[in-house]
Parts: sequence; structure tokens; C-alpha cells
Amino acid sequence: MYSTDRSTALWLRRFHPAEDAPVRLVCFPHAGGSASFYHPVSARFAPGVDVVALQYPGRQDRRREPCVQDIQSLADLITDELLLLDERPTLFFGHSMGAVLAFETAWRLEQKGSHAPGHVIASGRRAPSTVRAESVHRRDDNGIIAELRLLDGTNPDLLGDEEILRMALPAIRGDYAAIEKYTCAPDRTVACPITALTGDADPRTSRAEAEAWRRHTRGAFRLEVFPGGHFFVSEHPAAVCDEIDRTLGTL
Repeated sequence: MYSTDRSTALWLRRFHPAEDAPVRLVCFPHAGGSASFYHPVSARFAPGVDVVALQYPGRQDRRREPCVQDIQSLADLITDELLLLDERPTLFFGHSMGAVLAFETAWRLEQKGSHAPGHVIASGRRAPSTVRAESVHRRDDNGIIAELRLLDGTNPDLLGDEEILRMALPAIRGDYAAIEKYTCAPDRTVACPITALTGDADPRTSRAEAEAWRRHTRGAFRLEVFPGGHFFVSEHPAAVCDEIDRTLGTL
């Protein structure tokens, strides 16, 4: 049964509740992203899949809460929330920062011996142990907006609305601080398989950096390359959902 705990309701969003679904898909948003990014994914898979989208603090209806500017702390909090759910075969899907959070949460659940996913899909992010010197979170507001335009994943209406943008920028800056300060030991691995998805023109992840996810699983690994940039998931939603569907069938 679904938990009715208020905290869990804040963190875990179901747009198309499917209580009796045999499998679960947990979706981890990108930096600055929110649970609503995965509404179309939920619509695609309901009612056969229990689709749960995470809502991090600091955005939308949680905008008055401080952002968690540390990946390890945020993964700890997410792990606690997921442990409140019933267990069923589960796939984690995370895009960009969400890919790292999916990995770190999977690792924690495996360490606890409960609720671990059967597979992780890491989308639009280089492998955890790869390193780039990035400091977007230290830029002024215009510098952060320039990054959002480069990645081309933010609604142009948002970028053109100063009032809404001013409300969103603290969460975006906080998330960038979390992911840019994140480090991972090269030998940290999960037992479950990992599938890495990447765009062939992503300015923030090379093919070699995506391939390096192989080092972080003791199970099977597969790399799928899509045409497009950092937000190839928005350019090719049907193909990405087909990939999710195939993986759900293996759980």
C-alpha cells in the first residue's frame, strides 16, 4: 500500500496512481528540474507501472524549503523516503544530476539490503568517477541563464519571464552547487545493471564519459547513443520511453 506520510507525499509524486501495478519506475529530475518533468512518462506507462517522480526541496510547491546542496545528503533523504514504500521490482531512471542521484540512491539501498532497484538507467550524465572542472553555480544570474540556454532544456517562456525566473534560480543554483561539488570513488559500484543514455552532441558528456558508467556496475552494462544534445530525452521522448519499456520487461 502507498504510504500516507506527509513527508513522503512531499517527496514522491504520482500523477497517474497505479497501486496494483506489478513494477515501479522511480524518476529522478535534472538540476533545476521538478517532478512534473516526468508527467508525460507517467502518462505513457500508467496504469501498468507505478511511476513515482521525485520532488526535491526548493522548487514549485517546495520552493520555500532550502535546497539540499550536497548530493550525498540528498541521496540519504531520498533513500529514507523510498524505504517507506512497499517493495516491488523497480527501475530507476535519472537524467543529468538525476542520474547521479539514482546511482547513489541505488548504492545506499543495496547497502541496506532492501528496496534496491533491479536496474538503473543513467541518462545525460557522465559517469560518477569522471571529473570536469565546472563552476556554473558560482556565476552570476546571467551566467547561469547562459548555461540553461546552452543546454536547451528550459522552456523559453521561463527564460523570458523575469519574475518566474527569479523564483527558479535559487533551486537551479543550489542543484548546480550540489552536482559540481560531487565526487565519487572510482571503485563504488552497484550490483544491478546500468544502461547509460547519451546525446551525440551533448556539450556536458562525451561518449567516453558515458561509457565510463561501465566501471560502476558489477552487472551488465549497455550504452545507447541518441541524436541530440543534453536534453535528447525531450527531443526523442518516444524512443527514450521505448528504452524504459524494454528495461522494465527485464525486471
